Amino acid sequence: MESKNGEGVTNKQVIFRDFVAKGAFPVESDMVVTESTIELARAVAEGSEGVLVKNLYLSCDPYMRNRMRELAGPSQSYIDSFQPGSPVTGLGVARVLESGHPNFKKGDLVWGLTGWEEYSLLPALETCFKIEHTDVPLSYYTGLLGMPGLTAYGGFVKLCSPKKGETVFVSAASGAVGQLVGQFAKLFGCYVVGSAGSKEKVDLLKNKLGFDEAFNYKEESDLDAALKRYFPEGIDIYFENVGGKTLEAVLLNMKLHGRIAACGMISQYNLEQLEGVRNLIQIIAKRVRMEGFNALDYYHLYLEFLDMVLPHIREGRIVYVEDTVEGLENGPAALTGLFSGRNVGKQVVLVSRE
Repeated sequence: MESKNGEGVTNKQVIFRDFVAKGAFPVESDMVVTESTIELARAVAEGSEGVLVKNLYLSCDPYMRNRMRELAGPSQSYIDSFQPGSPVTGLGVARVLESGHPNFKKGDLVWGLTGWEEYSLLPALETCFKIEHTDVPLSYYTGLLGMPGLTAYGGFVKLCSPKKGETVFVSAASGAVGQLVGQFAKLFGCYVVGSAGSKEKVDLLKNKLGFDEAFNYKEESDLDAALKRYFPEGIDIYFENVGGKTLEAVLLNMKLHGRIAACGMISQYNLEQLEGVRNLIQIIAKRVRMEGFNALDYYHLYLEFLDMVLPHIREGRIVYVEDTVEGLENGPAALTGLFSGRNVGKQVVLVSRE
């Protein structure tokens, strides 16, 4: 929409108000939707490698909760905090409008770090990938073909090295990453069980995503007993998304030489004081290998990941569940709902259909 003076267009933005107190859940009012004006024709400075993009889809991800806190230093997180008074930033899919970067030209589709706004001026695109395959939904590049997909691929396929016949447990299994880990496990011939927080999500895991079994952890008063029920001979691989009591119970049920890939501990995000985990002696007793990782560790394998996953998508062997809200103004509600489990599948914000 053109501004009144005809020199630019309005740019709707989601502005981060201020840091969320440690131990508090973020709420919608921690963000505000405003409008500014941007001059598209002169946004990219001459001689710079900046790129102006129009955002199409934005990704809501659990790690964004940590960015809402004022972090004391790099030891507390692998990524910087949001800046109060500035747009929220996160992963998204966008189209290039103007470019000073030699590897990106006008009209290219990209996914990577962008702003929660209609138009973003990105100083450089080192952390962005050009989208070459458009025969799949573009929104998939916020999840299945983006950071969550790489997380599942790197953590499960590369780090855990699954073998046919092994047993796999996935927590937060209906989320953006968990649903893929379960499907990757089936492609490798594993037996896989997932936990989720509602009957709807459990049904999704068993009836659409192909998990062998699934259970609602909220209905299990004794997680150790639940895992013994589903894994009478023990767990070979645990894909860790939760932490806390779940990890404690898993450690009791791991097999000898089991592997744990840890990429998120959601139960720890809103605690004033981080909880310790009991049963760690099991790591020694059972020779369990537990490794933390980040999707960034596997960005260099992105093309290899696409080669593996794209044929399975096209042939219908991998499906992906998205929970999409339309309109940037609905972004704050979508993001905060993520932390209470309101979403079913990957939470996506549709900004523009172009």
